[in-house]
Parts: sequence; C-alpha cells; structure tokens
Amino acid sequence: MVDGDMGDMDDGDVDSGDMGDMNMGDAVATRADEVAGADLVSAQFGLLDTRPPGYDDVAGNAWLARHDMGTTVTLELTGLQPGISYIAHVHEGTCAEAGGDHFKFDPNGSEMPPNEIHLAFVGADDGRGFMTAENHAVVGENARSVVVHPIELLDNKLACAEF
Repeated sequence: MVDGDMGDMDDGDVDSGDMGDMNMGDAVATRADEVAGADLVSAQFGLLDTRPPGYDDVAGNAWLARHDMGTTVTLELTGLQPGISYIAHVHEGTCAEAGGDHFKFDPNGSEMPPNEIHLAFVGADDGRGFMTAENHAVVGENARSVVVHPIELLDNKLACAEF
C-alpha cells in the first residue's frame, strides 16, 4: 500500500454489538505515521513460532504515535489469508516473549478497549491487512510491541513488531 491507499480492501469495520465505545480500529483514521507533531516509533513485523500453517509469508510494518490527543497505532501487513478476520493488540513484552501481556492503561482494568488497544481487520483478496486504532490516552514506555493473530485462533500469534 502506498500513501494509505487501501485499494479494494475491506474497510475493516467490525460490528461491535453491545460493546459501547470500544475502538477496534478505523481504516480511514489518520495513520500513526501521519499524525503531526507526534513522537513516532516504527517497527517491522517478524514471524512468530506460534503461527499456524500457511502464514510463512506474513510481513509488514507497525507505527505507534504518542501525541497531545493520545495514542495512534497503524499496521500494514501482507501475506494474510483473504477473508479471514484478524486482531492485533499492543503488548508490554518483547517479540522474544511473543509480546507477553497486553498493554493496559489501568493494569487492574478491563481487557477490552479503551483500556487496551485492539486493531481488528479482515484480510483483503490480495492478502493485505491494514488498520489504525486511536485512543485518547497516551501509552507509557511499557507499550513495547504489537502482536497479530487470526481471531479464530487466538493462541496462534502470527507476527510481532517491537517498538
């Protein structure tokens, strides 16, 4: 993808049902690498040993922007299975730790947004995946990585990008 062009990719909107104000991402939000004045970090995704078969070609990048309005996280991936739903979470651990625990703004709070940062999306026909999530709070330095996995196989982490 170039300059945020998603081509014919699904917009990644996820039906939140009764989840209230949970932000699982917005494919048309301002990308993290385009947030003016942000403290920006970026990383390439590396494959994890826990990935299920058929995901050996997954690659991509992640960006995390800390700014006056909060935190923005964007990811772009290739090599995904078309039509499969994926979710990514910001984690406290390193990629060597497969991300460790999910990053939480309140360590004793909910495992769902807005206390955590989740990015939900669907693999496009060409295997690409893209999503941006925004949060009104600024993550601490312990937000160290983002991990992606298929929603149907939550224990099978595909890839990790370490900030």
